Amino acid sequence: MAGPVRRSRRGGGFDIRISGRERDVLATLPETLRDVLSSGDAGDPVARRLFPSAYMDDEAASREFDDVVRDELLERRLAAIATFERTVRAQHVTEDELIDWLAALNDVRLVLGVRLAVSEESTSADFAGDDQTETAFELYRYLSYLEEHVVDALSA
Repeated sequence: MAGPVRRSRRGGGFDIRISGRERDVLATLPETLRDVLSSGDAGDPVARRLFPSAYMDDEAASREFDDVVRDELLERRLAAIATFERTVRAQHVTEDELIDWLAALNDVRLVLGVRLAVSEESTSADFAGDDQTETAFELYRYLSYLEEHVVDALSA
């Protein structure tokens, strides 16, 4: 059975085979991710996960490194989000576009994972009882599934 993302047999690029409903959900993610990235709260655990410290034992060196690279990293993340947003309903994407999909999907997964405190051992049962949390965890699982297929397609 073919996955939701696979290398195109005609002319290069990749075919995206996901339902309209899934695309509707995916289309909501760029705005949320953009909001998280633009918040600028360095103390937020999500920000620390998306922009980890370069030097764990040297706060001054880490700040200096962050001053040099953070804007570029942020710009790259925002560009990936823009590509994802522009192509989320496309049936076919280029390799560069799919690489941006991978970056955007991974960033959203990281945000959800931190917010939900997901661990390697987490299961749906851990989030049962709260509809919003259950839904967020199922989205996390779906994004993990989709990201795995994007990686497989890019690796093929």
